[in-house]
This record gives sequence, structure tokens and C-alpha cells, in this order.
Amino acid sequence: LKTSKEFHEFQINHTIVISSIKTNMENYVNGGVPMNLNLMLQQTIDLSHSCKTSLELFDMVHNLRASDDSIYAHSLNVALISRRLGHWLKMEQDELALVTLCGLLHDIGKLRIPAEILNKPDKYTDEEFALVQSHPKLSYELLKPLPIDERVKRGALSHHERCDGSGYPQRLTQNDTDDFALLIAIGDVYDAMTAARSYRAPLCPFQAIANFERDGLSKYKPQFILTFLQHMANMYQNNRIMLSDGRSANIVMLNQNSLSKPIVQFDDGSCLDLSTQSDLHIQSIL
Repeated sequence: LKTSKEFHEFQINHTIVISSIKTNMENYVNGGVPMNLNLMLQQTIDLSHSCKTSLELFDMVHNLRASDDSIYAHSLNVALISRRLGHWLKMEQDELALVTLCGLLHDIGKLRIPAEILNKPDKYTDEEFALVQSHPKLSYELLKPLPIDERVKRGALSHHERCDGSGYPQRLTQNDTDDFALLIAIGDVYDAMTAARSYRAPLCPFQAIANFERDGLSKYKPQFILTFLQHMANMYQNNRIMLSDGRSANIVMLNQNSLSKPIVQFDDGSCLDLSTQSDLHIQSIL
């Protein structure tokens, strides 16, 4: 993929949009210059439309991890992922635009947090952790004066809330949290899991699905998370993968009750149901 013309074009356009997001956000936060939200939104929509399929979009994003950062590339990726989830949920075009804008702006408050804390590779102190966890409120305060849909502002404030009340900053439950916030929460977590961290390599899509399943789907709106995981797993049907023991195989059938553990077929024709193997998992997509 990385040698293809399509990837190079996507990489160039991805970098251009990140630069646009960075310039607009920094000028607004540091100098009060109005953001060109229409430009940022249209650039993101065009980038999304440049991929013919969902699989192509996710493959492009997964292979651009060298350009990952904790604010700008992350915001763009969350916008792209959330927009695709909105499409899978059959949202109308105006709602898809708002979901995309939610993804772009949800972490703008991180610009108020010193970079040395935000990107600290070591464990946070309690004070630093509290500061990092203040970013949803900081995002909301920055967006509050803008003439944009209230759902975008609430999305920024509540994207770390969880349906079971275990999130922050207000420990809201599903009934008290805006749907847009619950939707971009999934894109936010998925992008974070599949990005490189100082303490681990990027997780592959099936490892991310496994984490969602292990953490408990009750944290997320059932319609949203089940739609997301089902489509993610379906995208890789018949794909070649490598298992955690180094063997390669093809995915031949999904297990609906354990999407991260499909049935795979080896080159000798034998099959293995990964849902029966507690010590085996999909390590990477080949």
C-alpha cells in the first residue's frame, strides 16, 4: 500500500489538512483569529471521499502513523473515523457534516495544556493527570462563543463520558450525554488504540476490537458500538492475518459473539476457531 500512487496522494492531502487544522486552531486559541471551519470541514470531507471504500480509508489511516500527533492528526483521524461510523448508521448529510466537525474540534482544549505534559512518556503525577483530564472543559470553553451547532460544543465537552457513568468530566450516563459525543467517543478511543505509544506499538484492528469487547460494551451506546465493531470486522473478512504465535492464515468466518476471534484457515486447509483459543489472538493484518 505504501508504494501505491493512491497512498502517496492520500498522504499529501492528509498532511495538507493537518496543516490547515493546526494553523486555524493555533491562530484562534493564541490570537483570537476566527477559524475557517468551512474550509477545514470541506477538506476533511474531500479526504474521506478520496477513498473508494471503508477498507481503503482505514488502511490509509493505519499506514500514516508516522505522522501521528496527539492533537492535529488525531483530530483529523477521529473526524474521518466518526464520519464513517455516521455513514454506517445511515445519518443524513447535515448530521454527517456535524459529526465530522465534532471530530475535528473535540480536542481543541489540548492547546491550553503544555506540550511537555501532554506528550510526557512517563506516568503522569496526580496533578498532571487532572490537568490532562480538564481538556474537554477547556475545549468547550473555547468553542462556546462560536456560532456553531450546540451539539458540536457538547461533543467536545462530553466525548470522554461513558454510558455507564464511568467517564469524565461529569460522570454522565447515556441518557444525559449527547449522541454526537457518544459517537465520536468511539472514534477517539479507536484512533488512540491504533496509534503508536511510547510503551507499545500500534494495535491492529482486531486487537482494538478485542479491547472494546474486553472493556465492556456497556460503556458505549449499543447501536453505535455494535455497528462499528460489526463493520470493522466485516471489512477484514477473507483478509490474510498473522496470529500471535507467528502463523499466518486467512479469515474465513466471523464469530458474532466474539468478533475479535474469527475462524481462520491455514495454508494446509485446516481451520481454527480462535474463540476457543484463549492464548491466541490476531497480531496483525497482512
